[in-house]
Amino acid sequence: MRRITGKTKDETLIELQSVTESQTEDGPAVLTAFTINLHSDENGGNSVSSVSERATLPGHAETEKLQPNKDTVFFRDGVRRIDYVLSYVDDKDGEKKQERRREFEANLEKQGLELETEDKSDSKDKKTYFLKIHAPWEVLAHYADILKIKVPFKLSDIPHAHDVPLEWLSHPFRLPDHIMRPQPDYFTYPFDKNKTDFFLINDKDTFFPPSTRNRIVFYILARCPYYKEGRKERDKTGIKRLLSNGTYTAAFPLHDCPYWKRARNAECESERYNLYKHWARFLCFYKEQPLNLIRKYYGEKIGIYFAWLGFYTEMLFFAAVMGVICFTYGVLSYEDNRSSKEICDPHIGGSIVMCPLCDKKCPFWKLNSTCLSSWQSHLFDNEGTVFFAIFMGIWVTLFLEFWKRRQARLEYEWDLVDFEEEQQQLQIRSEFEIRCTNKRLNKITQEMEPYLPISSKCARFCLSFATVIFWISLIVACIIGVIAYRLAVYAAFASIIKDPMRKIQVVGRFITPQLATSVTASCINFVIIMILNFFYERVAVWITDMEIPKTHLEYENRLTMKMFLFQFVNYYSSCFYVAFFKGKFVGYPGDYTYMFGKWSKLRNEECDPGGCLIELTTQLVIVMAGKQLWGNIQEALLPLMRNWWSNRKGRHHPENHSSRWEQDHGLLNFSQLGLFYEYLEMVIQFGFITLFVASFPLAPLLALCNNILEIRVDSWKFTTQFRRPVASKARNIGAWQEILNAVAILSVVTNAFIMAFTSDMIPRMVFLYASGKNTSMSGYVNNSLSIFNISQIPNDNMPEEGGNWFDNTTSTCRYRDYRYPPGHASEYDHTMQFWNILAAKMAFIIIMEHVVFGVKFFVAWMIPDVPSVVKARFKRERYLIQEYLHNYEVEKVKIQMSASFMTEQPSEVSSMTDKQEVLSECLEPPS
Repeated sequence: MRRITGKTKDETLIELQSVTESQTEDGPAVLTAFTINLHSDENGGNSVSSVSERATLPGHAETEKLQPNKDTVFFRDGVRRIDYVLSYVDDKDGEKKQERRREFEANLEKQGLELETEDKSDSKDKKTYFLKIHAPWEVLAHYADILKIKVPFKLSDIPHAHDVPLEWLSHPFRLPDHIMRPQPDYFTYPFDKNKTDFFLINDKDTFFPPSTRNRIVFYILARCPYYKEGRKERDKTGIKRLLSNGTYTAAFPLHDCPYWKRARNAECESERYNLYKHWARFLCFYKEQPLNLIRKYYGEKIGIYFAWLGFYTEMLFFAAVMGVICFTYGVLSYEDNRSSKEICDPHIGGSIVMCPLCDKKCPFWKLNSTCLSSWQSHLFDNEGTVFFAIFMGIWVTLFLEFWKRRQARLEYEWDLVDFEEEQQQLQIRSEFEIRCTNKRLNKITQEMEPYLPISSKCARFCLSFATVIFWISLIVACIIGVIAYRLAVYAAFASIIKDPMRKIQVVGRFITPQLATSVTASCINFVIIMILNFFYERVAVWITDMEIPKTHLEYENRLTMKMFLFQFVNYYSSCFYVAFFKGKFVGYPGDYTYMFGKWSKLRNEECDPGGCLIELTTQLVIVMAGKQLWGNIQEALLPLMRNWWSNRKGRHHPENHSSRWEQDHGLLNFSQLGLFYEYLEMVIQFGFITLFVASFPLAPLLALCNNILEIRVDSWKFTTQFRRPVASKARNIGAWQEILNAVAILSVVTNAFIMAFTSDMIPRMVFLYASGKNTSMSGYVNNSLSIFNISQIPNDNMPEEGGNWFDNTTSTCRYRDYRYPPGHASEYDHTMQFWNILAAKMAFIIIMEHVVFGVKFFVAWMIPDVPSVVKARFKRERYLIQEYLHNYEVEKVKIQMSASFMTEQPSEVSSMTDKQEVLSECLEPPS
């Protein structure tokens, strides 16, 4: 096979313009231009390889030179499709890299691939070479057989499911049928190159779609060596190594056309343009997603991600509606909040002197200084919150169960039911094959394959485990540092805002020491989270690479578990602290609890009389909203700013000024872990709206608004900003499914504990019903505060200014607890009401968990994972496939038998003739 290179003596591009003048009744002559490619053949003559009509230009009588169309996905002959492109540049280390390229490309040609090089003089920067790769039919058929790629053999005769009733209601949200179903439904079967007549092969050039072609070529590139013949250097294998050492600068399949207009070549599918027009634009946010077209163009793995994201967003709508209803109930019951009225009342809350919240710097303070925070707390801490927490426990179960059904339907429709076993056995990572020199017999395939010895595996696991523990400890240390900051800075804020009611009339009503501490600590915690994320991603990838997983699926699952573990501790630790630790281990005046002992002088934080729930809400909103905002900036604005000028330049110039491979070369590379980060972002969000949703019912609404934008941002990135990724298969969302199940179970526990220990709901209910005052909450605030004698406060706990600011009008101060007053026989011990409330909290946790888990498991039992319709259609298809295979084999045997009969019959006739001649000679009388 000859290498075709750009602008050589062997090939000359001659543009001829044929002028045909025809006088018509309507007017002028017509100029028709033709492009003819002349190639020098092996005999030295010229042969015409392609003739294409370029333009019809009425009104021109003169000839002019026309540029060839460079925005194409074909070789210069216009016939062979470009399945992959490699780019490289000449640099100071050129000889060594040139030698690698020479060996690598020679081995590619031995594999049967056809290559064509574009010289650097043809590129816009005048220094980049482009190597175009085409896989002919023989190569595609060979590797499709190896990879067991399923291809169509008969048009499906199974009817589609009937549309839902009231279809006209969903008509505004639907897309054209040719976009939703870009190809008919076929019966498929793993390709067998020995049974090519069994499959529907109308045209060998188009039988394998571009996504399958680039997948096969990438499989070859990833395993092709670049060492010299006769030398076995196992590490010198694969395009990934060549990209990492700079031999090639990029490797990618081509988009089929510009995203803003259709391809000029009618043979190109223009699927990228259809995706941009019907999917990637933000104005399409209310439209359904063309999942079949996404799957056809990008592969099943990307298709299943967008299917999951779309379904998750649909289910968020119901959670958001219920959250808005519960929040609205809190707003409407605003005036009925008796506790807040008592706190704000100058005769009740204004007359209650509270004990200092920190040592030395914090003064005595009036209860009504927390008036605003108590009203804010009521918006999220009310009777509706209990109902919403139970609702979300059931919602998350419905979401997971209905997704399993949707996923099962996609597995059937996208032919992925039997894929996992093939992926495990056939798609071994090239890195595993290179780094594992030991081999053993695979009992399933009966072939020798590389393996990792148990000793090496254990050593790598221990190192990985120790590294994970170290980095998790670092996260915990950072969280402890933030807590220490909260304790230290609270005293500073308290010294600045000593008397909010008198000294800072306007600002003090809104900025209390608690609020100022919570907001600044949440912001600092968010910054630390972002910084640590930068390191976690690299550490998790390094650890996973060190373990050398065998398959791509195993690699992604291991990386997923490590990365989620890091992110879980990183994002949720501060929320867990506020929800379950802050204000729970405080002690009481005269016997306070300190974080690192009394020597540290960092007294544990207290919750104000409004409760810690509003602080948890503040923490959740800042971290969740900040993460979503930062994520959208990274995903949308940064790529947009990077490519704005190049995209604008490309859209305002004809395509023939820049080739298709150069346009795609300027785009961002979509890494193998690109989808991993998309899943991680959404699963972290899922944790926020399930684990702590009882503290903020509007969290699902924020997530819904973010996801509507997320779908369009991701689709816009895929169609406009990224090179076309290699199509890969996946039958489900992988390890993320198990993570979602674990988060769903944990969310029931966390929300039950939040309602019991963080919210004031249970103490209020005990006061309302156990005290006999089941008609009014009057007196609850006074009942929830204990009394302490100021004279018994140690000097280390007393404010520096003493108690002079309130003119010594009282000898006692109040604190948030249930303890006996001074002078009682059990002075400062817990009262019986404390134990009643604790028992009520434990009972609530047990009842709520049992109710939610009972409903959860009942719903999971009632809703089968695979719809019965899908089961029936799958069995029907299996039956029909077996029948068609049987008929094919029978017909094949008949044809072979008839062919053998036709060849044997003449020989039998000749044999009979010979026998008759011999017999006649024997019977003939002698002469």
